[in-house]
Amino acid sequence: MNRSVNDSRRLGPLGLFLAALIAGTTALTGCQSGSSASAGGSAKNAAPAAQAVVAVTPADGAAKVGLGKVVTVQAKQGTLSTVSVTTSQGAVLKGSISADQRTWTSTGKLAPGRTYKVVVEATRTGGKKFSSSSSFTTLMPKGSVTASFLPSTGMTVGVGMPIVATLSRSVSTKNRAAVEKALTVTTSGNVEGAWHWMSSQQAQWRPKVYWPANTKVSVSADLAGVPIQPGVWGSQQKRSSNFSIGSAMVSTVDVKAHKMTVRRNGKVLRVIPVTTGKASMATRNGIKVIMSRETSHEMNSTSIGIKKGDPGYYDLVVKYAMRLTNSGEFVHAAPWSTGAQGRANVSHGCTGMTTAEAKWLFSQSKLGDVFIYKNSTRKLEWDNGYTAWNMPFSEWAS
Repeated sequence: MNRSVNDSRRLGPLGLFLAALIAGTTALTGCQSGSSASAGGSAKNAAPAAQAVVAVTPADGAAKVGLGKVVTVQAKQGTLSTVSVTTSQGAVLKGSISADQRTWTSTGKLAPGRTYKVVVEATRTGGKKFSSSSSFTTLMPKGSVTASFLPSTGMTVGVGMPIVATLSRSVSTKNRAAVEKALTVTTSGNVEGAWHWMSSQQAQWRPKVYWPANTKVSVSADLAGVPIQPGVWGSQQKRSSNFSIGSAMVSTVDVKAHKMTVRRNGKVLRVIPVTTGKASMATRNGIKVIMSRETSHEMNSTSIGIKKGDPGYYDLVVKYAMRLTNSGEFVHAAPWSTGAQGRANVSHGCTGMTTAEAKWLFSQSKLGDVFIYKNSTRKLEWDNGYTAWNMPFSEWAS
């Protein structure tokens, strides 16, 4: 303390003035340096500041982002004003901001092998405007999968016709639930139904009971962003089909009584004498559905294992043939067995009738009409045709 007093005395008035000037300059320089360091630090820490205001998922620079990923932007401080997510080609990813303006969530599907830029405009809690940008890149799949439907657009089918969705590649078991969610069925009435996987590439949808007559049906597949198997994703192209259900044609074949009762919308139209499979080739019991209709069809016994030269071999063309099973059961004209029709079963498994009756039935029928076979000793195999109706709905839906 004494030294300071003595030093100030030796400086005199001019010395004191100069000392004060130097000290002030030093102090001012110190303030400016602090301010400059703060500004520089703010510039260098722009990214952390952005992260403090908004959080974007996927993170900036993320690569090989899955196509099923949902893009989100969350306001950590304040609220969101606008969010734009676009590819380098200009495609916009759809999304919306929540009611509280704190979260933006994508609703569209990510495209494969694209770089997306995320631009955010926000308002800080204190009222200041803020903007940030980031980017990420989606993966490029090894392959993609499309779906096709039967019935196809414009068709009118029977009340027993299932919706058949066929995938271009196999779907792994763990991904089937995701595929089902991407398959949408819409009906003109309140029709309860469910999907069931028949194989790794085919799923079928059936109502709990037969379709109501005259129902309008729409089915679509939006597989974009849906994983199918490792490295394989659903196609970006949406597929759909719009078809109608016609009248309720349900025919009952009593194998033992050798007769077919044909009903439309519950009303009996005709009772037709028929012949079905002989004991060694019995026609199968169960609910069957018309799979195809042909005015003429070649029947060859090699399809059931009877070769040319073997006893029972045949090769002939039949009229008004309607297929009921994959294994080769048809309803068709059989003029060679008119003597047995209504009296005995003599066929190789098909249901035969006179040409006149077959022509009439053919004219009344359509894909998806139902045939119920009863009183046979042989059971219909699962998936031997459209066999959905032979499984209880509770089991089908599970």
